[in-house]
Amino acid sequence: MSMKWNSVLLLLQLSCYFSSGSCGKVLVWPTEYSHWMNMKTILDELGQRGHEVTVLTSSASIHVDPNKTSTIKFEVYPTSLSRDAFDAFVLMVVKKWERIPKDRIWLHLSEMQEIMWDFSDCMRNMCKDAVLNTKLMRKLKESKFDVVFADAIGPCGELLAEILKIPFVYSLRFSPGYSLEMHSGGLLFPPSYVPIILSELHNQMTFMERIKNMIFALYFNFWFQTFNLKEWDQFYSEVLGRPTVLLETMAKAEIWLIRSYWDFDFPRPLLPNFDFVGGFHCKPAKPLPKEMEDFAQSSGEHGVVVFTLGSMISNMPEERANVFASALAQIPQKVIWRFDGKKPDTLGANTRLYKWIPQNDLLGHPKTKAFITHGGGNGVYEAIYHGVPMVGMPLFADQPDNIARMMAKGAAVRLDFDTVSSTDMLNALKTVINDPLYKENIMRLSRINHDQPTKPLDRIVFWIEFVMRHRGAKHLRVAAHDLNWVQYHSLDVIGFLLACVATVIFAITKCCLLCCQKFAKTGKKEKRE
Repeated sequence: MSMKWNSVLLLLQLSCYFSSGSCGKVLVWPTEYSHWMNMKTILDELGQRGHEVTVLTSSASIHVDPNKTSTIKFEVYPTSLSRDAFDAFVLMVVKKWERIPKDRIWLHLSEMQEIMWDFSDCMRNMCKDAVLNTKLMRKLKESKFDVVFADAIGPCGELLAEILKIPFVYSLRFSPGYSLEMHSGGLLFPPSYVPIILSELHNQMTFMERIKNMIFALYFNFWFQTFNLKEWDQFYSEVLGRPTVLLETMAKAEIWLIRSYWDFDFPRPLLPNFDFVGGFHCKPAKPLPKEMEDFAQSSGEHGVVVFTLGSMISNMPEERANVFASALAQIPQKVIWRFDGKKPDTLGANTRLYKWIPQNDLLGHPKTKAFITHGGGNGVYEAIYHGVPMVGMPLFADQPDNIARMMAKGAAVRLDFDTVSSTDMLNALKTVINDPLYKENIMRLSRINHDQPTKPLDRIVFWIEFVMRHRGAKHLRVAAHDLNWVQYHSLDVIGFLLACVATVIFAITKCCLLCCQKFAKTGKKEKRE
């Protein structure tokens, strides 16, 4: 880190020390791609407020760049996996997920679990490289951290907290079927009106949809496992020297910061140690590069369409690219398309290709009329924040569910990436641009997003500081964490009450039978006399 940034960091820490005395030391266990982009927004804010932030990252990390100057410190540990090998592995996982058959739900879910387990095994190996590094662990213990901040989708943060004997806070968008939120967080998801994530349902379900949602709930509760729990439990037990269960260790999280909000999600029961902070990464648009701004202004009253399929999809089959380009060439709007590949033969004069685009700034531009998106959480939230209706072409993971929720709220039209024709895309764009209901609905969601008593990013920082100040937040955790499955569902109480009722019924029946026998004997005796 340069002398300039060292000076800035020192000034921030001194300012924090003299103003409130609440600055602390935060150890971070990150994940990659959009998860890191989200987390970095939080870490930058913590650094600006004077906290000492240290990110524990492997030498194979793809997006975590220790060489980039900032107020964040990086602790890089060696791992047996190279950066290229890790990048290839992640892309392989993405490709495999994209190829899962969408029309055969049970095969889809079973293959999804297999993919999650492959990712889980990779994360466990990286975790081993960190916690079994005695020199690194000694250094972390000597650093006297106050809290661990981790993404729950990549286990290990909770193990670091156990080793260092400090509290930890989770950041999470979702886990498949809400399994972690339910089993480790204790959150309730009544399937009668809360759609299970990945079911692509909404909260106004028909009878048949409620049946589907119940099947999803049962499947994720009793069959699907996000991680290979047997391997993780054994690994944690070996490291800590005592029988340890991953989900029970994760249940010790003080605060769960869920990257969603009620402009995007559907209402559900909450717990005190859960806060929904979706859209915290969104910010007002900055000016566009001059060439891009000139192109946007040349659109006149028709405006601009922004097209991107996210950071993990930079290329696509030529046939698909030509289908999209042909549709875009037929609209009166100008099109800014994030595309890295062979220039489509059908590309129109109204379309410009860029290897990278300032997505947030484009969505916040007054000329932007529509957003063609894969449905990633970050992009959807930026569209909500700036009030831009969407045409969604989801590819994998939560993207189909995200677009389904935007459709339910009347702010998006969905297309299938593999089968959409030029006519389909053209009609979808005309619908979201020309039908005023789509703009009205997305603006309503935007107003909800902006109308909060405190900004989501401020709430995130508050909760992390709260945990540091109070050495945890045990008073916010429900007693459900101390109950086993039988006690939680009151099966022991129900069994006892049923036994009591059965005993009373048996006693009454026995008494009645005895009375009947007595009266019968008396009657016979009187007849003989």
